Amino acid sequence: MAQTPLQDGATEENIPAPTERVSGSTTRPVVFVHTNAKQRLGARISAHSLKLTSARPETFDVRLLNIEDFPDLLAAKGRSFLRDGHERAWDPNDLQSFTPLRFAVPDVMGHEGRAVVIDPDVFAVGDVADLLDWDMGAHPLWCRERPGHNGSAGYLASSVMLLDCARLPDWDFAAQLDALWSGRLDYVAWIELGWVDRAEVGLLPPEWNDFDRLTPSTRMLHTTKRRTQPWKTGLPVDYTLRERGFGPIPASVVTPVVHWWTRNTARYRPHPDPNQERYIFALLADLLDTGGVTEAEIETEIARSNVRPDALRLVEQHRGAFWPAVVPPGAEDRQRASA
Repeated sequence: MAQTPLQDGATEENIPAPTERVSGSTTRPVVFVHTNAKQRLGARISAHSLKLTSARPETFDVRLLNIEDFPDLLAAKGRSFLRDGHERAWDPNDLQSFTPLRFAVPDVMGHEGRAVVIDPDVFAVGDVADLLDWDMGAHPLWCRERPGHNGSAGYLASSVMLLDCARLPDWDFAAQLDALWSGRLDYVAWIELGWVDRAEVGLLPPEWNDFDRLTPSTRMLHTTKRRTQPWKTGLPVDYTLRERGFGPIPASVVTPVVHWWTRNTARYRPHPDPNQERYIFALLADLLDTGGVTEAEIETEIARSNVRPDALRLVEQHRGAFWPAVVPPGAEDRQRASA
């Protein structure tokens, strides 16, 4: 397997496997970017952004958490589970098959130390070291609230979480998967943290998980609307839509039609904010310039339809366009030295 360069000399091959214990409190905190093959280039850009925009990159590690490192999830292909009350078959090749991995972090950390876990479409604009230093108080879990999303008044966004792993002894990933496969845990309730005691949850300011919004106050940009992810513009849609009815028409009728349309017609659209496209391709340009990825690897992702065909042209066009992020002085030299 080809090695994927990360920061501080790390590569995908020396990232601890999920069953290995990361010595949490005796080492630096860890920021995990959980991902799968379809989103891996985005995850590598995300990992690069975390170090590039930090004034204290030596105080934390960045690691990719890959679904391929969890054989139980790969072997579960076709297993039935509930998603918002509808029966689904598990597909490890789905665009978002990485999402369960966020709940494996305390196990991976040996239930010690602090960790942040983010989606592969989340990109640092501010300094994640500030989040790792957060005063967590009585709450072992911090995330953003998103009232009204998906019809939930108290929706919690688990796509960016700050975790005190020592205070999450009940987070047992194998047990959670067993509950999912047995139908005792609905996927939506799992992802939306409906199973967590709300008293344990602290609420982050929205800027730490800024949904498709990029301003000078943004700390973490989350390009959460899959249809407009900037690196996929123009490609055929390759994700599974959530089952919903349409007015009086039940989901059992609507869903097959929508899935046919998705497979045969739907395409990723341009992001409505060109600044977000510029920022992400500026990050990719810097990752390329510092040796974290090669042109050949980008071309491979283009051939696999994981990245838009004009990606390399956009790299050249947007190199250095980091606004509104403030890249610390010497960051580029530091990145090159560690590549």
